[in-house]
Amino acid sequence: MTDPLALRGSSIFVQLSDPHVGAVWAGDHSVGALTSTVDAVLQLPDHPDAVLVTGDLADHAADDEYEIVRHELARIDAPLYVLPGNHDDRSTMRRHFDLPGRGDAAVQYSVDVGPLRLLLLDSTRPGEARGEFPRERLAWLESTLAEAPDRPTLVALHHPPFRTGSAAWDQIGLPATDRAAFAAILACHPQVRCVVAGHVHRTIAAQLGARPAMTVPSTYVQARLDLTSDEIAFGDDPPGFAVHVFSDGTLTSHVQLANP
Repeated sequence: MTDPLALRGSSIFVQLSDPHVGAVWAGDHSVGALTSTVDAVLQLPDHPDAVLVTGDLADHAADDEYEIVRHELARIDAPLYVLPGNHDDRSTMRRHFDLPGRGDAAVQYSVDVGPLRLLLLDSTRPGEARGEFPRERLAWLESTLAEAPDRPTLVALHHPPFRTGSAAWDQIGLPATDRAAFAAILACHPQVRCVVAGHVHRTIAAQLGARPAMTVPSTYVQARLDLTSDEIAFGDDPPGFAVHVFSDGTLTSHVQLANP
């Protein structure tokens, strides 16, 4: 059982998502935008204890793209935890980041960031934009949560595990059956304080049963809000990131914009 005194500490970590380094489909500024976002993180008065990146690090899953991401994020000088998105390649990512597993196996692991447990779950379906939760991944989620039932936990993935209300984004999200299976597991594990994701290039707050869930902005380009269109359009909003703070048993999340 977790010592209650250990949960009285605090931890701060930043979440970046969807850098798409190497992309040109919304302008060729992906590297500059990531640099500006890292600069904004470095200007925070509180240095983060860790950095989380929830997928689509690279646009073409090329080695040089991952090297740029790794070099930029190293400037924050904090432990780095990354997940693949639908643009990423697991094997190539493993050549550039310290990740468990081998080859193209799903990337999923858990780490402790101070008193908070961070659980990273692979939601990608290789070769497709939409995500999936095969039975073995859900089994891993359930067994990993069961290992530490008393430790406050944040679950991170790439695809949001809820309907966004946007027809275009929901078409390339997680299937309804997978979302329901994910929510059913979380319902049995009250230590999960929040679920965070990326993929949709904008901030969205939602509810999964009794738990909050959210997506964070992209460091590259933001999606326009259009709930009826079956096409995704992007605007000129600035890049952003989230700052998650766990203190005295309470988790709060802040969305911070960076200079474009």
